[in-house]
Amino acid sequence: MATMMQITVKLFAHYREGRFKSEIRSYPKGSTAQYVLEDIDIDKERIPIGVLMVNGRHVGEDFILEDGQIFTIFPKVGGG
Repeated sequence: MATMMQITVKLFAHYREGRFKSEIRSYPKGSTAQYVLEDIDIDKERIPIGVLMVNGRHVGEDFILEDGQIFTIFPKVGGG
């Protein structure tokens, strides 16, 4: 069994619909941001990713998460 870690996942705007605002979730050690996006079923085609942050810093989908981090997901927002 893989060693597990605890990640706080925070969702904003449309990503909260039918999900949660903030939740502590368990993931296998070495999980990437992409793994979490897939786990919570973020449909990037329907609502594109705007910003991914870990502990307040911008990261990419290939970022490897560590125990205790805060992973924040914002959708792309249009305006005018």
